Amino acid sequence: MSVILTVEGLTAGYGRVTVLHDLSMEAGRFGNVGLFGPNGHGKSTLLRTVSGLLKAKSGSITFDGEDITRESPRAIVGRGLIHVPQGNRLFPDLSIADCMSLGAFSPRARPHEAENREKVVKIFPKLAERWRQRVRTLSGGERQMVSIATALMSHPRLLILDEPTLGLAPKIKDELCASVQEISKGGVPLIVVEQDIEFLLELCPQLYLVNHGTVETEIKPGQSIEHSEIMSMYFGH
Repeated sequence: MSVILTVEGLTAGYGRVTVLHDLSMEAGRFGNVGLFGPNGHGKSTLLRTVSGLLKAKSGSITFDGEDITRESPRAIVGRGLIHVPQGNRLFPDLSIADCMSLGAFSPRARPHEAENREKVVKIFPKLAERWRQRVRTLSGGERQMVSIATALMSHPRLLILDEPTLGLAPKIKDELCASVQEISKGGVPLIVVEQDIEFLLELCPQLYLVNHGTVETEIKPGQSIEHSEIMSMYFGH
């Protein structure tokens, strides 16, 4: 597999507060990438900067061989780099069907709308049962399904998921994890931020520990790593 995303020397933050410090990573060489680490140490900031929602102070972001460091979020979506942020950011009065149509708005995605809708229904059969139902009437787990399904309608070349199972009941969480596995098996490479280390170990052959705004540890395929070792890295013991 070839590298699809390269982040080099990235520094970013909010106003005078710098969150990311000369951070470097890549995605695509080994398949899915998992990001883990303490809350508030830069994982979401990294994803926001990669997707253009936050401008980098320095460093570079290359996607599919093109520098996208200064591109707008709309242009980045048009390239097929799709970000599902933490928590659902859906329009509550839209139906599931309307959300799916919005997801396919870009010129790149529009020709694939019908085939992507078919894929979405197979991955999330619950949504097909409630196609005309408004988002505000759905449970938290169902809204998360809609968020990911809408992203799939954008015909992603790389899909970024920021804590997709956060706050979900165990049964719904298991269903969503299975759906994410199915998306991966369908050929869409993923970058996933997740607190469930077991899920990350199963899903992602490559892991990065993000701590204090930089990559502290990289775990590559073939490295023998136990859950206990991950937790030790996570909590700094």
